[in-house]
Amino acid sequence: MLDDFLNQFLPSTVGGLVFGSIYALIALGYTMVYGVLRLINFAHSEIFMIGTFTSLVVLTAIAPASPLTGIALVGVMVLIIVLSAAVSGGAAMLLEVVAYRPLRKKGATRLTALISAIGASLFLQELFALVVIPWLTGKPGRNQQPAPRIVDRDTVFTIGNAAIRTDHIIVIVAAVIMMIALDRLVNKTKIGRGIRATAQDPESAVLMGVSIDNIVRTTFLLGGAMAGVAGALYLMEFENTDYRIGFVLGIKAFTAAVLGGIGNLRGALLGGIVLGLIENWGAIFLGSEWKDVIAFTVLVVVLMFRPTGILGESLQKARA
Repeated sequence: MLDDFLNQFLPSTVGGLVFGSIYALIALGYTMVYGVLRLINFAHSEIFMIGTFTSLVVLTAIAPASPLTGIALVGVMVLIIVLSAAVSGGAAMLLEVVAYRPLRKKGATRLTALISAIGASLFLQELFALVVIPWLTGKPGRNQQPAPRIVDRDTVFTIGNAAIRTDHIIVIVAAVIMMIALDRLVNKTKIGRGIRATAQDPESAVLMGVSIDNIVRTTFLLGGAMAGVAGALYLMEFENTDYRIGFVLGIKAFTAAVLGGIGNLRGALLGGIVLGLIENWGAIFLGSEWKDVIAFTVLVVVLMFRPTGILGESLQKARA
C-alpha cells in the first residue's frame, strides 16, 4: 500500500491542486457573503451551476471542430470566463434581491435567511431541470449535458511520474489570477474598504456614508462572478454539467471555506487547496468513491476541533 501511495502521490497532488483551485473559487462566494451578512448562502452552489451552463451555451454555439490552440484558445477561454462571471454575478445579485433583501429589511433571523437559501437552491435546480436546460439544449433537463472539447490534454512537462497537462495549467493559473485580483480589490480599493467596514460594523459604516445595499449587492456580484469563473474552468476541465452539478461541489466549497476560516478570503484559497489535496491523497488508500466521505469528514472534524478554521480571521481583519 505504501508503494501505491508513493507511485500515485505526485499525480494525485496535481489532481488535488486542480480540484482545490475550483473549490477555492466557489468558496470565495460563501466567505464574502458570510463576512458581510453572517449568512451561509447555500444557493451559491446553483450560481456555480449557472456558470457552467453559460459556458456550455457559448461553447456549443462556437462548436470548434477540434481542440483549440494559441490565440484562439486564449480568446475562447477569456470569452467563457468573462461571460460566465457576468451571468453568474448577475444571477447572484438577483438572488439577493429576491430571496434575501426582503428578509434583511424586515430584520428576519439568520435561520429564516438560511431556510430561504435552501429553498432558493432547490428552486433553481428544478427551474433549470424543467425549463431552462430543455430550452437551451433541446435535451431532457435531468440528463448530463456534454460540452465540446476545446483544450487538448497534452503533457506540457512532468514532475516525477506526474504529467502536467495544458488544462491543468489553465485551471490553476486562471484561478490564482482571479483570487489575487479579488484579494487586491478587497484590500486596496474604495469598494473593498466599504466591504470590510460593513463586515466589521454595519452601523458605523452607515454613519460614515457607506451604502449597505450597494455593498451587499457588490458582495453578491463578486462572489457570484468567482463562482462563474469556477463554472467555466470546471466545464473546460471535465466537459460536462447537469442541473445538480453544484450540490456536492457547493458543499465541498463550503467545507473549504470553513477549513480555511469562514469569512477569510485567503482562508478560502488555503482551504480549497488543502481540501483538494486531502481528498485526492485519501483516495489513494480508500479509492475514489470515498472522496466525498473524506471531504465531509474533514468538515465535521474542523467544526469539532477548529471551528474558526486554519487562519481563523474574518473578512474585516484582512489587510494587505
